[in-house]
Amino acid sequence: MAEAELPNPEELRHHRADSFARGVALTTAIFAVILALAALGGNHAMKEMLLSQQQSSDQWAFFQAKSIREHQYRAQKLRLEVDLIERGSSITAEARQKLEELMKRFADEEKRYADEKKDIEKDAKQKEHERDRWQARDPYFLLAEALLQIAIVLSSVSILARSRPVFGVSLCLAALGALLTLNGYLFVVQMPLFPGGH
Repeated sequence: MAEAELPNPEELRHHRADSFARGVALTTAIFAVILALAALGGNHAMKEMLLSQQQSSDQWAFFQAKSIREHQYRAQKLRLEVDLIERGSSITAEARQKLEELMKRFADEEKRYADEKKDIEKDAKQKEHERDRWQARDPYFLLAEALLQIAIVLSSVSILARSRPVFGVSLCLAALGALLTLNGYLFVVQMPLFPGGH
């Protein structure tokens, strides 16, 4: 009859500890990947926010330039109207016709600039809306990064301390960080903690 060899209890404990450490290490690697995605999303949100802000500022500067031109044409038109009134009947028919043509041209230019301003204003407001949308997403990525970094530290501590409860806390924090990262990308839930608009 063959003799069965029983495993050494110390070896079993060591094997279980190594198995726990390998599992935690693998899980920590997954945390690090999610952290990288959160950082990438946060950087992208910040870049898009700054780009939209710059484009909005450019459009508002363009709007202001058009407003200045519109007011210049209005002022020139009004000045010609005053000239016509001051000269009254002393002005020749030919000079009156020239002044009226010039006034009409100034009025047309004033109207053109006023119309162009509407499209520019609409575009500037759209860029502000985009800026606000990206700005509202950014805090989710920031909080996700913080939670994931803490989760990574705690999972490392759980290996050293051989503590499953510490690892459980790190799992909870990482899960919350992953959800915040996902929400930063999809922006389906807006928490009252983070104001901003869709």
